Amino acid sequence: MDKIKNIFTQGPISPAFIADSIARHASKTGIGAHSIFLGQVRADIQGGQRVAGIEYTAYEPMALERMHEIREDIFTRYDLTCMHVHHSLGLVKTGEVSLFVFTSAPHRRAAIDACNEVVESIKASLPVWGKEIFDNQDTRWKENR
Repeated sequence: MDKIKNIFTQGPISPAFIADSIARHASKTGIGAHSIFLGQVRADIQGGQRVAGIEYTAYEPMALERMHEIREDIFTRYDLTCMHVHHSLGLVKTGEVSLFVFTSAPHRRAAIDACNEVVESIKASLPVWGKEIFDNQDTRWKENR
């Protein structure tokens, strides 16, 4: 069994980190496809106020254990070369990335399908919560749709 990986990053996930993650795979010549999902904080309007950012919190031990279970399940069902997941904690402003999922496989269908399933599983079952912070500093707990 693989060890449990820490998926959490304090603050937003930088474009440079994402680019570097992609570049590090150039030497892995058995890979024929990558699928990438970037979750970006959007400036929703709620009750006449614009979302300025989201403050993410998590029950980290449980979230890391659950992510490990998701990872193991996906690897048993898809022919993947690798999978990387990074999720923000703390404040992420609108326009910044809070979730980065990166799957690689010999063929595109496995990379795409696995990436999609990982994102849906994270949204459905990871104990991570987001508190929307509005321009006027009011807050509201975000509900996933």
